[in-house]
Amino acid sequence: MPLIPLNIPKGQYRNGTEYQSQGRWRDVNLVRWHEDALRPIGGWRTRTAIDFEGTPRSIFTWADNSNDIYITAGTFENLYVVEANGTKTDITPAGFTSGRLDASINLGYGGSFYGTGPYGEERPPLIAPLRATTWALDNWGEYLLAMSPDDGKLYEWQLDTATPAAVVANAPTGCTSMMVTEERFVVCFGAGGEPRKVQWSDREDNTTWTPAATNEAGDINLQTNGEILRGVRTRGQSLILTTEDAHIMTYSGPPYVYGVERVGTSCGLTGAMAVASVDAGVFWMGRRDFFVYSGGAVQALPCEVSDYVFTDMNYNQRSKISCTVNSAWNEIWWFYPSSGSTECDRYVAFDYVENIWTTGEMDRTAGVDRGVFRLPMFVSSSGVLYEHEVGHEYGGASPYAETGPISIGAGDQVMAVRELIPDERTLGDVNATFKTRFYPTDTERSYGPYNMSNPTSIRFTGRQIRMRVTGDAASDWRVGIMRLDAVSGGRR
Repeated sequence: MPLIPLNIPKGQYRNGTEYQSQGRWRDVNLVRWHEDALRPIGGWRTRTAIDFEGTPRSIFTWADNSNDIYITAGTFENLYVVEANGTKTDITPAGFTSGRLDASINLGYGGSFYGTGPYGEERPPLIAPLRATTWALDNWGEYLLAMSPDDGKLYEWQLDTATPAAVVANAPTGCTSMMVTEERFVVCFGAGGEPRKVQWSDREDNTTWTPAATNEAGDINLQTNGEILRGVRTRGQSLILTTEDAHIMTYSGPPYVYGVERVGTSCGLTGAMAVASVDAGVFWMGRRDFFVYSGGAVQALPCEVSDYVFTDMNYNQRSKISCTVNSAWNEIWWFYPSSGSTECDRYVAFDYVENIWTTGEMDRTAGVDRGVFRLPMFVSSSGVLYEHEVGHEYGGASPYAETGPISIGAGDQVMAVRELIPDERTLGDVNATFKTRFYPTDTERSYGPYNMSNPTSIRFTGRQIRMRVTGDAASDWRVGIMRLDAVSGGRR
């Protein structure tokens, strides 16, 4: 009979039951799709043995006016800067107030309203936890600006490794985050301890914060029930994200300087670092959905793996979720803690050009895109900085992709499969394993792994299969459309 093509659409689908993912890739790790072919992601290597003490939750790169390049990283109690030659310096400001390594919830006395829950039983976590400490990092020209919400002060580092970062004069305190706008204003969020207050400095002067007829400093309070978590630049505007909604801040010039308009409701940011901005828009993770703002109004982003991601997440530690851009592959990556972990040990990635979702396992707590440096860089929970998208070493793991159920032929009769005709660029670099059933709830039988040859001799019988392809060599392999040679057969 004719060969049976396993023409599986690109991208991962992992919502609902296993059978709902029939004919799709269901379980994947360390892979992506490019030009319709399945391939491994780039590997990683340690960058010049840089090891931060503690767990960095935020990293940032920039270049000074002499084109010297820097990396900065913030933990819950320290701020570090690394020069291009690998020299690491602790630039933690004097008098800095440390935060928390982990998020925490008060389930005891005083943790909620009187009468919440049955007497004598531990109260469920109905209130928001105290968040794990993250940093807002940005450059002010060639200088570094930094802020931790647990400290609330705006700091500046002026490139002198002998001098730590210092408080910016006259800047508001008690803040939760900050950013530098495209118009060169420094904006502080939650200024003065008010969770909805936005306050900005004079243009090109980060030490003038008191409004006057001779400057453009000012402030405004958002009309929201949420708490401001983050502000990001996007195409001539600034997007402000709270725990509940989204607002656009647009420069209008004196006397009002900035105007604010709400562009989305019920789209709150799940954690301060769970957002990234690219040319296609601003993408972020909410509590149960993903969202995008590309002008107009916020849109919910259809996600084919949301059930898998959000049903196996440690929500108490969601403030640790980190988002970064991998622009070479048009991807947004979110690192998040699974339900059995207190640290980020998984990722979900979105290719915003191809509209493809993938998931996987990786211990990373923050990242930064290529640009200032040649390669993107991610940092692990143990404080090790890695260069990514280089080589094909994955710390002992192997890239793989496994399908949901696929009917052999029309699925109405038992088929005996005799050969696999592989569509793989470098034969021998990928193994294939097949798992068969006669009925959807029948016992599953596994065959393989088979190393690819042309053709590959295989022997199994069933009505439906699941196929798993696994990288067997440190190479840039490709998998396209496999074909099976099968005939009608019995169950023996």
